[in-house]
Amino acid sequence: MNTHVSLGVPGAVPAGQPLSVTSPYDGSLLATVDVVDEDGVGQALQNAFAAFYDRSQWLPAARRIGILEETASLMEQHFDELVTLAAREGGKPLMDSRVEVLRAIDGVKNCIECIRTGHGMEIPMQLNAASANRLAFTSREPIGVVVAFSAFNHPLNLIVHQVGPAVASGCPVIIKPAEDTPLSAFRFVELLREAGLPESWCQPLLTTGHPVSAGLVADRRVAFFSFIGSARVGWMLRSQLAPGTRCVLEHGGVAPVVITADADLDDVLPLLAKGGFYHAGQVCVSVQRVFAHASIAQEVAARLAEIGGRYRAGDPLDENTEIGPLIRHQETDRIENWVNEAVEGGAVLVGGGGRRQGDAFFEATVLHNPPPDAKVSRNEIFGPVICVYDWRELDAAIEMANEVPY
Repeated sequence: MNTHVSLGVPGAVPAGQPLSVTSPYDGSLLATVDVVDEDGVGQALQNAFAAFYDRSQWLPAARRIGILEETASLMEQHFDELVTLAAREGGKPLMDSRVEVLRAIDGVKNCIECIRTGHGMEIPMQLNAASANRLAFTSREPIGVVVAFSAFNHPLNLIVHQVGPAVASGCPVIIKPAEDTPLSAFRFVELLREAGLPESWCQPLLTTGHPVSAGLVADRRVAFFSFIGSARVGWMLRSQLAPGTRCVLEHGGVAPVVITADADLDDVLPLLAKGGFYHAGQVCVSVQRVFAHASIAQEVAARLAEIGGRYRAGDPLDENTEIGPLIRHQETDRIENWVNEAVEGGAVLVGGGGRRQGDAFFEATVLHNPPPDAKVSRNEIFGPVICVYDWRELDAAIEMANEVPY
């Protein structure tokens, strides 16, 4: 592949060395991407704010609908390209990347429906002397410049979730994708522009470092901040917002599932295994903690491990691959350390527990009864690990499920 992606900010110039985007599977170079410093960030903000400040440049609803309709059509035309791009840079297998791209296309169409159905409302009047002979209503208008920071694990769909609503609302948006997976985002913006969106209304960028990114978020011209990523980074950035800037933060969790003694395990376990091992567990709602009645807990753990052991790990571009690589090798180290800590604390390693095919993969792993204070019990592992815990009273299971800082 090995291509170069130029800046998506009109009027800005590259700063420093381009960012190298590599395959999480084999480390091969996929592309280089230009980055911006404080001056480039300032240019992006100037472009977006100027477009919004001049109401004559606002995009009427009919035009926004037409742009998004054409974007969805272009995404359908370039479906295979988008699937391959997402799988290459993110490591999600083809079978799952196809689902992601389909969902992304549907997300664009959902934005169109929001334009068609979103509206204000009438405020009840005529209720007293002060409101006699009065009419009151609300009308929705775009809030202003949107800045969005995205995550690596769904390199196209998450971008659609953040950019699509901004475009639909008539807000200029500056999108900073994850440095590991920026190529899908830049390609999506290309399609938006091909569909007729003016360049200043959606600008993709990567920065030379965290201080530059934080400066972008803190600028007073930012009206809305959208963040997908870790709680630590999200709350830190939220604390730096200018007064009046609104925000939404999407973080992760340690998803719990409770299984009762009379559950149909043949039905539920394949679904739970998919929920835990999908995209190597790198999903904010991955099934990480399963609370099973004590009479079936060992069976649940053993069968989940058996299913996980049958999953095929390998090249995400191979049609037979079911689990792809972790996004970075240091994540493999971290996951291995968390699993070892749980085992040392008394957890039973039922299946998996080690590296696979070098540093890029970690086996689909099942632990039985990790300690309540172990990292795998309290923190989001973001890896292919499912923990099974025994319970005898349902209230106790629910209490255990809630004993986390989420």
